[in-house]
Amino acid sequence: MSKETNDRTVTVEAAVAARPDYEGEILKIIRGSDSPRVAQKKLEDYHGNDIAQAMDSLSLSERKKLYRVCSPALLAEAFEHLEEEEAALYFNELDVKKASAVAEELEADTAANILHQIGKEKRALIIDELSPEIQSDIRLLASFDEDEIGSKMTTDCIVIRENLTVPQAMDELVRQAEENDNIATIFVVDEDDEFYGAMELRDLITAKKTMRLDDLIVTSFPYVYAHETIDDCIEKLKDYSEASIPVLDNGNRFLGIITAQSVIEVVDDEMGEDYAKLAGLTAEEDLKEPLLQSMKKRLPWLLALFALGIIVSTVVGAFEQVVAQLTLIMAFQSLILDMAGNVGTQSLAVTIRVLTDENLTFRQKTHLVFKESKVGFFNGLLLGSISIVFVGLYIALFKQRDFAFAFSVSGCIGVSLMLAMLISGTVGTLIPLFFKRIKIDPAVASGPLITTINDLVAVVTYYGLSWLLLLNVFHLGG
Repeated sequence: MSKETNDRTVTVEAAVAARPDYEGEILKIIRGSDSPRVAQKKLEDYHGNDIAQAMDSLSLSERKKLYRVCSPALLAEAFEHLEEEEAALYFNELDVKKASAVAEELEADTAANILHQIGKEKRALIIDELSPEIQSDIRLLASFDEDEIGSKMTTDCIVIRENLTVPQAMDELVRQAEENDNIATIFVVDEDDEFYGAMELRDLITAKKTMRLDDLIVTSFPYVYAHETIDDCIEKLKDYSEASIPVLDNGNRFLGIITAQSVIEVVDDEMGEDYAKLAGLTAEEDLKEPLLQSMKKRLPWLLALFALGIIVSTVVGAFEQVVAQLTLIMAFQSLILDMAGNVGTQSLAVTIRVLTDENLTFRQKTHLVFKESKVGFFNGLLLGSISIVFVGLYIALFKQRDFAFAFSVSGCIGVSLMLAMLISGTVGTLIPLFFKRIKIDPAVASGPLITTINDLVAVVTYYGLSWLLLLNVFHLGG
């Protein structure tokens, strides 16, 4: 190792070692004997994320001390950095008065999501303590289903009328900026509160007093409807680089915005859900989930696949005559099964991704099927050719069999591999298309099912060709 590289490694290690232990410092403050005022002053020096990270290491009594010492604003900042389930757990530990004070400081969407997960009786008491404006925002967000984009929006934004002058718009901006954080984009509505357009903060600040406000407004600004499903909106939201996008009701009235951060969270949640579905889970799991709850999420598909697995085993049993006469072919069964499964999974992933576009035509879907079939065929042809050579040499050299026998078996393996990969690529495309057609989420139904179907395809292809070619054509059994 060069001296320069060694010095760089030492520098990195020193930087890591010198990194402040904020969590430890916070725990020390809470467990210390400082007066509440002194402890509060010390805690105000830490970021909300640091306090959120420390909360899990505190006992219930220590967390209650933290709740009493911290201001509602600091607690709200900490809750903004917690996962929703964890935030709801800790929020439920607050007394009603403190909880309502913290809720006042939270983003309306965060408050609504947390309150949705705590007891109905306590939730009602907390909401009653909130200001009428916050109550209205929370009830609005709570009126949408979890899969609707309106449930992810926030009312934390600047909204002005389109008939204002530039100076009036500036005055309105200053007035609203005291209570709102998302001020980079200013949204404009007409006298009926219908969405009219948007403008950049910079454009308003630099505008001359004599300019018409209408000249600053972009009327082609993207928007979504609150009752649209998240799945339908994701592609639209990702296509725009705006920091925030307005959310409208069915009468085109402005309700709120969805921020870039919320878009990222929504996409992340959807990817997590799709990953869980592809794994055969009914929902995502976390580290703290109870055993029985995790079992309930996994069992439905496992039971269905257990039944299909029995069918696969029965099919294998039907070829026991082939296995009895050519025991050697058992050694290469996993090769066929694994490659067929890999191809099917790849085609499934491509198809699920393509199906996010709701405007796919029949011709495009047909093209997708033929494309994946061709990819499976030519990959199978290449890998099948390679397997004929290497498996043949392996059987001849290491199993001490004659070359005619060795390459007859490897040839059967190569052809089986090509056919299994071709069929698996086609099946991996057709099954999600079929489920999409009958209005079933293809991510839920396809993943586990394709794995088992590909096993069935591979077994039938491999042992079927072995019976046909090796036993009945080349007469290699015995």
